[in-house]
Amino acid sequence: MSQKCAIGLISAVAASVSLSQSKVAAAADGPFTFPGLLSNSPPPPPSANPQQQAASSPAAKESSDSPTRARNDNPRTSSGGFDPEALERGAKALKEINNSSYAKNVFESIKLQEETKKTEFAAKAQEYKAMQAQAETERQKVIYEEQKKLSQHQAQTKSQMARYEDDLARKRMQAENEYHRTRNQELVKMQEESAIRQEQARRATEEQIQAQKRQTEREKAEIERETIKVKAIAEAEGRAHEARLAEDVNRRMLVDRANAEREKWVAAINTTFDHIGGGLRAILTDQNKLIVAVGGATALAAGIYTTREGAKVIWSYVDRILGQPSLIRESSRGKYPWSGSVSRVMSTLRGKGSATNNGKGFGDVILHPSLQKRIEHLANATANTKSHQAPFRNMLFYGPPGTGKTMAARELARKSGLDYALMTGGDVAPLGSQAVTKIHQLFDWGKKSKRGLLLFIDEADAFLCERNKTYMSEAQRSALNALLFRTGDQSKDIVLALATNRPGDLDSAVADRVDEVLEFPLPGEEERFKLLSLYLEKYIAQAGPRKRGLFDRLFKKEQQKIEIKGVTEELLKEAAAKTEGFSGREIAKLMASVQAAVYGSEDCVLDSVLFREVVDYKVAEHQQRKKLAGTDSK
Repeated sequence: MSQKCAIGLISAVAASVSLSQSKVAAAADGPFTFPGLLSNSPPPPPSANPQQQAASSPAAKESSDSPTRARNDNPRTSSGGFDPEALERGAKALKEINNSSYAKNVFESIKLQEETKKTEFAAKAQEYKAMQAQAETERQKVIYEEQKKLSQHQAQTKSQMARYEDDLARKRMQAENEYHRTRNQELVKMQEESAIRQEQARRATEEQIQAQKRQTEREKAEIERETIKVKAIAEAEGRAHEARLAEDVNRRMLVDRANAEREKWVAAINTTFDHIGGGLRAILTDQNKLIVAVGGATALAAGIYTTREGAKVIWSYVDRILGQPSLIRESSRGKYPWSGSVSRVMSTLRGKGSATNNGKGFGDVILHPSLQKRIEHLANATANTKSHQAPFRNMLFYGPPGTGKTMAARELARKSGLDYALMTGGDVAPLGSQAVTKIHQLFDWGKKSKRGLLLFIDEADAFLCERNKTYMSEAQRSALNALLFRTGDQSKDIVLALATNRPGDLDSAVADRVDEVLEFPLPGEEERFKLLSLYLEKYIAQAGPRKRGLFDRLFKKEQQKIEIKGVTEELLKEAAAKTEGFSGREIAKLMASVQAAVYGSEDCVLDSVLFREVVDYKVAEHQQRKKLAGTDSK
């Protein structure tokens, strides 16, 4: 109710302000109009009483004739800042409305306008509720669509997973079927081979029976000859018995003579100890003799100890100055300068003999022709470099294990006329802080070689790896820096040859020192055939009895010579084709396994069947090792 009164009051104030500003008087035949407030309400009906209109005309005229009030430019304000002028104007407007004959119509119009606004507000509230309900419906629809898409996506994912699992199961079944098929084929092959071996064993048994029959006939003839020999042996035994009797008599005479000698020596020993005991008693009873004896023994012991320790110190100094460094595992030079002359001459003669016998001029090293040609070219270039006093070129050999890197370096040194020294990178790390000193000693020792030295570092990545590795110790970094310092300039005394299976692990500074890079791949089929022929000759053909000494004849069993049957070049070529992926070391182990299988047989004979069995077994073992290596890497 108070809200309605306030609204009415404000509307009345606004109407009074509009009336005072427009100075519009009510006409005799027209109603009051309130612009801005009663625009939507219908105009009031015309009054039927002309007297009221006439009465209102003088009032309006008086109001129009009354002088206008001047504007208050400086309104009066209270101490709190309130201006009462607007309130006075509102009160005056209310009085004019109350005095007017249309006051009731004004309030009716205001009331109707308020009801219209309330109706519009209720319609807008209903429209807003409808829009809110529609929005909620749309939101539920969107949620439903999203849930529907999610369920469809989940169903599609499940179907894809089911198809993927079906594919995996099908592939697994195919792999198992392939494995079982391969296994069955191998079993069939093994059964066929077993049947062939059984047939061969049956034939061998028949041949053995025939041989036994012939042997029985020969034994009958030998029995007859033995009967004749028995008679002769009986006569010889009679004569031997007489000789043994005579030998017993001689033995008794020798025993009597030995007893006499023994008694004589016992008496001499007793006499000697009696003299020694008398001397000790004399020394112990005489104080001066005792002091002299103790002093002499002490001086003798001190002299022996001093001489021994001094000899150790002097020998360690000589060994440090002239001896071979401890890092060297193998060298063509002797441990001392005077100890390697004979061995060097013998190795040179042996190298010439082997090169002449081989006919290829590169020892027992079987390499790819292009690689072998390049190594021979490097050997000739190194020899000419030494003769012209030019700096040597450092080399890097890399490739899988067992491909002949060490043997090639040894042959390169022999062909170029240089001394050869081998060390391994794994020996540097255990030295700790002494590694730097040992590296410098090694290079100082190498510079003393008059012929020049080829220093071969096997497994170089063990201490020449990247210096930013976290597991590399400070001692290893110092050793690497020492080697980089000694190889910073081109040397005229030392050829550095590095060998590694992982060239990518080497430090960039080490790689910068390398002038020639040689890759040693796995041998091809032709190289494998040559290696099989070489090791067949080494482990099979040349194995067996050698010239035996007296000690070997008395105490060692006589070795059997291996007999080779049916091992032809075609069989070796077949084995070379089967051993694809084998290194030279693995082929050497293969032929050593063939030799062990031959020694394990009864008749010490190598035939094609046994050779194929060992080759097939080693090939299967190689494949299994590759599978295990692949599993470990994954």
